[in-house]
Amino acid sequence: MSTQERPGSQERLSTQERLVRSTQELLWERGYVGTSPKAILERAGVGQGSMYHHFSGKSDLALAAIRRTAEGMKETAQECLTAPGTAYERVGAYLLRERQVLRGCPIGRMTQDRDVVQSPELRAPLDEMFDWLRGRLAEVLADGQRRGELAAGLDPAATAATVAAVVQGGYVLARAADDSAPFDAAVEGVLALLAAQVVRPSPPGPRPDGP
Repeated sequence: MSTQERPGSQERLSTQERLVRSTQELLWERGYVGTSPKAILERAGVGQGSMYHHFSGKSDLALAAIRRTAEGMKETAQECLTAPGTAYERVGAYLLRERQVLRGCPIGRMTQDRDVVQSPELRAPLDEMFDWLRGRLAEVLADGQRRGELAAGLDPAATAATVAAVVQGGYVLARAADDSAPFDAAVEGVLALLAAQVVRPSPPGPRPDGP
């Protein structure tokens, strides 16, 4: 829950925590370039001295916020991908989970900031998050193959990359249209492609005549 969603919640948090959470929100809303130290301090309700007591500057604070956001996204995806069910159902749960589509992906948005992309330190959590997601999706799909749930010819790594790309592309199309419909259509499309790889149980054959 955002710290803005519950009146008075900011006061119960430590100064450092308020700074990180406020930066997470602002980065999602405005991006890195559009998030100024002044805006962070105002959102967090702290003074400039408090910020520089905990962080060396905007970049250092942004790094902590990006890492926190990436870890939260990993946890959410992991909950879907480790839930009971077939590989198709688990990937479907990830694709269909509740999202604030029109706000965009909080991590994907960072890739649109030139200052973030050109900073190896700030970019690292983004690369790690997307690498983890593709790898985890590939593990689930490969597990589905071993269990006989998915066709043997399916390429788990390529399919995982497709799923991740569809989600990120869906966010971009939805924001461009100011409508979540393009995201929903993209998800439905990739689910239909994946469903075509699901192995259906063979119907039982005729029982042999007994003696």
